[in-house]
Amino acid sequence: MKQIIQSFKTGETKLDEIPAPVVSKGNVLIQTTHSLVSLGTERMLVEFGKSSLISKARQQPDKVKQVLDKIKTEGLMPTLEAVFSKLEQPLPLGYCNAGIVIGIGEGVSEFKIGDRVASNGQHAEIVSIPKNLVASIPENITNEEASFTVIGSIGLQGIRLCNPTWGETIVVTGLGLIGLLSAQMLISNGCNVIGIDIDPAKCALAEKWGVITINPASGDDPVKAVMEKTGGIGADGVIITASAKNHDIISQAAQMSRKRGRIILVGVIGLNLSRAEFYEKELTFQVSCSYGPGRYDENYEQRGNDYPLPFVRWTEKRNFESILNAISTGKLRVKELITEIVELNDFQKIYGNIGQSKSIASILKYPEINNNSGISNTVELNKQIFKGTKGVIGVIGAGNFTKMTMLPALKGSGAGFKYIASTGGVTGTALAKKFGFSHSTTDYKQILTDKDVDTVIITTRHNSHAKFVIEALQAGKHVFVEKPLALNHDQLNQILSVLNSQNTSRHPELVSGSSLNSEPQTHIASGATTISSLMVGFNRRFSPHIQSIKKALGNSSGPININATMNAGFIPTNVWVHDLQVGGGRIVGEACHYFDLCVFLAGSEIQSVCMNALSENPAENTDNASILLRFKNGSNAVVNYFANGSKSYSKERVEVFSRERVFIMDNFRKTKGYGAKGFSNLSTKMDKGHKKQFTEYIIRIKNGGEPLIPLNEIINVTKASFAAIQSLKENRWVDLD
Repeated sequence: MKQIIQSFKTGETKLDEIPAPVVSKGNVLIQTTHSLVSLGTERMLVEFGKSSLISKARQQPDKVKQVLDKIKTEGLMPTLEAVFSKLEQPLPLGYCNAGIVIGIGEGVSEFKIGDRVASNGQHAEIVSIPKNLVASIPENITNEEASFTVIGSIGLQGIRLCNPTWGETIVVTGLGLIGLLSAQMLISNGCNVIGIDIDPAKCALAEKWGVITINPASGDDPVKAVMEKTGGIGADGVIITASAKNHDIISQAAQMSRKRGRIILVGVIGLNLSRAEFYEKELTFQVSCSYGPGRYDENYEQRGNDYPLPFVRWTEKRNFESILNAISTGKLRVKELITEIVELNDFQKIYGNIGQSKSIASILKYPEINNNSGISNTVELNKQIFKGTKGVIGVIGAGNFTKMTMLPALKGSGAGFKYIASTGGVTGTALAKKFGFSHSTTDYKQILTDKDVDTVIITTRHNSHAKFVIEALQAGKHVFVEKPLALNHDQLNQILSVLNSQNTSRHPELVSGSSLNSEPQTHIASGATTISSLMVGFNRRFSPHIQSIKKALGNSSGPININATMNAGFIPTNVWVHDLQVGGGRIVGEACHYFDLCVFLAGSEIQSVCMNALSENPAENTDNASILLRFKNGSNAVVNYFANGSKSYSKERVEVFSRERVFIMDNFRKTKGYGAKGFSNLSTKMDKGHKKQFTEYIIRIKNGGEPLIPLNEIINVTKASFAAIQSLKENRWVDLD
């Protein structure tokens, strides 16, 4: 299918071939007929993309600080690589979509095939949208009119926050599309509306509806004009829908307001507030968040959990429905706002001069698709022959880790790059093109059924790891999954059950006597027909820094002491990694890296675990904890996982004590030995072992041999992460056996 994509790096806007999305649980699959171009928002994105690197930095001072901190801890080149990689990320444009339902996901009962609906879908021929962001279109309005639904809801939410009453005077600053829609709705609400804009055409259009207009470009003083038109009282409310970098607009809004007036910001302006202006009048100021309650709440948007109407009267979806009802009843007239309707293939008529466009509303019209012909969930990007080749990979997941760490590390490993699967298709396609994959898909099952692919690499969110591991193993593939392997014992046991059943049926000699309790040694047997293997991305043990310490320790070092610290950094509590059902928490999801590292250095499995966490009543998903590990060979380790440290300090540090020797690894850049005769201190660019891990892994896939990480160690580390949480909850040591 075709979709409009914009580059943050160059500002180029193009119509790209992207695999069509697959309908998923809780989602509605929509064939787009029309989409509205939000000229204000999209102009800002395009102009930002076209600006220089210095200009981009000036516009994002908070990001500049993050970059400087990253340079201190990780070095200049890795930071620059990360910055440029971020800029290369394609941005799908659009959020005002109207179309026809062609697919219904599990758990969706509000819609049926053939329904006309409006949604916040992008400029794409097919979109998959969560049900709470979709609304049915009344019979008496067209899809062109319905494409105003979402942008109208942005204005409506600003009005709801302003809470105007009949007869009040409300100023709308900025008569762009949202401003004009807001002005109409305010008039329908019985308000006296004053509109401010420098475009005489927009002022003239607003005046047709009864709006009193002020044009600063013609010499009008907005503050004096509003005070004059309100008899010196001032406006009851000011809704700012303008986009400007200066701070004049917020100052003028304060000056033109009456005492205890309300100011609502819907647009994007400078916010250097004058305390005196707000203090003297006891003004209320609030920023409006997009379409309404539910926005950016994953429970509402992605999981489909609605807010109960008696307690939250207006949500995103109910705002959508209100706009559609207003258009249907004639209270909101949108047809006269349409400046142009452009065929999708002629999109450059809109985007080619978007910076100078005087249009109010531009609509894209999509070609009809009969029986979904020409629409595929997989796009072939280049011709490659993989038949009979080992080490052909399919990657499920196209997030930041895949882009910035995994694929660069896989480059040059000898792997055959066939598929990248991503939910939306945009990021997956961009990565597939950059790294030379032959196919991009939104249907991961294409990877599982393709006989060319012998290895599946999984880099999705943590809660899907076990599911994909099981399906890939059952499809007879080798599996590499990023940590963690599983989020709980049930998921782990399901994986082990699949491994046991496969090994028993195919190669009983490899798993003699194995069971869920005795931990099967699944691997590629040298000289035998290969069976499915399982590898978890515990890359730290492959770092040259850890390898050098391990070599110095020797194979018979006896019990050792390890002190390992992860200065992990703060992550807001609403991010998915903290969600126990999605990310599993940072101890299970991330600290497991260091459990494995300690197992490798100690040369022994973990026997028991005890975890203590920060605060009087730490939560199960804490990310400030000290974990004690006791090993079967008598070694001891302390893993400190802290999120409350400075980002300017080293992120990772390992200290190993053995036989009057001390080895200190600092952030995978420097390693020093003390009292270690013959040990050579090591200094490198940051190297956490990803490159060596993948190179060695692909060699194993192609040539066979013992597994890079024995399965019993993978299982032991996974169980240890569960035991750490159990220890915190029960306030005791937990034995793994």
